[in-house]
Amino acid sequence: MLLAGVFASSLLALPTPAQSLATETAPAAAESQSRYHPDRFAGRAGKYYQVIWGVDSLSVKAAESGELIRFSYRILDPEKAKSLNDKKIEAFLNSPEHHIQLVIPSLEKVGQLRQSNTPEAGRSYWMAFSNPHRTVKRGDRVNIVIGQFHADGLVVQ
Repeated sequence: MLLAGVFASSLLALPTPAQSLATETAPAAAESQSRYHPDRFAGRAGKYYQVIWGVDSLSVKAAESGELIRFSYRILDPEKAKSLNDKKIEAFLNSPEHHIQLVIPSLEKVGQLRQSNTPEAGRSYWMAFSNPHRTVKRGDRVNIVIGQFHADGLVVQ
């Protein structure tokens, strides 16, 4: 009789298959509806750019119907990031997939399409690379080279 009581109580404590299925699918549904987007440079890469170069929020976007590719970044440490805003240091955008190297155009009255003022912490800066044949497109992986600074594998948005 005691054995029958223990057996009956254990059945009441076990979840039914319908209950276990509902609890397993609820978190998965909540995760798929999340608005959280992971950092593009999570872990070591993000820390590298922050610690060594004093920048974060690196992004590459196609602009002006693809005629220009805009590279932007946010300065965390102005002293470390000083070389990124130096117009004397040439900047290139390399596309290994297309075997092409894009440069910053220099317009007659405007000069280079690149910000060169003294960097300030917390501000975002940009530079634009000429893409005359629209060879580099959205979704392509590119490398940005500014003197000793290299940001590899950035995806064009």
